[in-house]
Amino acid sequence: MSFLAVDIGNTRLKWALYADDARPGASPERQGAVFIENCGRLADDDWQHLAAPRAMLGSNVASDAVRRRVEEQMDRWDVAPRWVVPSTQAGGVTNGYDHPTRLGADRWVAVIGARAHARQRGFGGPVLVVMVGTAVTVEALSSDGHYLGGLILPGHGIMLRALESGTAGLRVPTGEVRDFPTNTSDALTSGGTYAITGAIERLYRHLQAREGRAPLVLMTGGAGWKVSPALDVPHELIEGLIFDGLLALQHGT
Repeated sequence: MSFLAVDIGNTRLKWALYADDARPGASPERQGAVFIENCGRLADDDWQHLAAPRAMLGSNVASDAVRRRVEEQMDRWDVAPRWVVPSTQAGGVTNGYDHPTRLGADRWVAVIGARAHARQRGFGGPVLVVMVGTAVTVEALSSDGHYLGGLILPGHGIMLRALESGTAGLRVPTGEVRDFPTNTSDALTSGGTYAITGAIERLYRHLQAREGRAPLVLMTGGAGWKVSPALDVPHELIEGLIFDGLLALQHGT
C-alpha cells in the first residue's frame, strides 16, 4: 500500500510515492517532476507503471483546469484525489492569515512540513520557512505553532524578465553574485539575489526580536541552491518540505 503526494506549482508538477506509513522526513519510493504543460501525459509516461496508491493528497497553486487534467491521469486508479485547502488549524499550526482560506496551499503545506521537522528534532523555537521557485515566499512560524504571516516576492526569472521588458539594453546572460559587480550580468544576478536574501534576513530579524531567540531557517524549492550561498543567516536546505507537509496532514501529525 502506498501514498501519493502531488505538488502542483507555477512551473512544474512534482510527485512522490511513499510507503503507506511514511512520516515527514521519509524518503520516497519513487518520485518525479514534469512541466505543467506536460501534466496531461502523466498516465502514459511517469505513472504508466505506477501501482495504484491507496490514497492521494496534493497541493495546487495552478489553475482548476490543471488540477482537473491531473485528476484525469488518475482515472484508472480506484483513488479519490484530495487537495489541501488552507484552514484555521492543521498539522499543529494555527493559521494567522486574515482570511485563512486565501493563503496559498503551497505556503500552508510548507509551514506544516517545517513544523513537523522542528518537532522531530526537538526544537521548540520559531521557524522561518523559505521557498525559492518561480516566486519566493518567506513565512514566519512562532514557537507555539502560530503562523504569523509572510512575504511574497518575485524569483530570479521574474525579476530579470521585468528588467528586460522595462529597460533597454539589459538582455544579457546571467552572471555571478559579487560584492561589487563590475559588469551588467553580475549586477543583475547580484541585485536579484540580494533582494531575495535581504527580504529573508529582514523577516529573520523580525521573528528573532518577537520570539527572543534565533529561528530555525528551512529553505526549499528548485532554486534554493542559488540563494543559499548568499544568505547570511544559518539555514538548512530541505528538498521536499511540501511533501513533508502533505505527509504530516495525511497522518494527522
